[in-house]
Amino acid sequence: MDIKRLEEVFRQHNLKVTPQRIAIYQELINSSEHPSAINIYERIKAQYPNISLDTVNRTLLTFAEIGLVRIVEGRGDPKRFDPNLHPHHHFRCIKCGKIIDFYNEEYDALDVPSTLKDRFIITSKRVNLEGICDECQTRSD
Repeated sequence: MDIKRLEEVFRQHNLKVTPQRIAIYQELINSSEHPSAINIYERIKAQYPNISLDTVNRTLLTFAEIGLVRIVEGRGDPKRFDPNLHPHHHFRCIKCGKIIDFYNEEYDALDVPSTLKDRFIITSKRVNLEGICDECQTRSD
């Protein structure tokens, strides 16, 4: 999303357009990983020395609330954020914590069990796989 469109989204949600918010979003979408608030904070604090980790975290949570990013579920680790809003799934390495996007039409088409459909309104489906990535396997050999 270009800056003009991002500014429009901010205004639609009554958010001030600030250089810090833009920097946080740009850092997120330019990342090749699924960064945490800590990762983004570390990358932009030199450019914005007065920014706090709390501000970065709250900004990312706001981005998730308004649909700019998704939160990737993890196991007690800091929340990780994903700017990829297209249907996809995740593989998470249990050794290094890396999260890798993957696309699979069969997983996209998984049917939700009727016991859940009857009780809940399902708004999305994502498959999360865990294992050991190729890099960690190579290091273990």
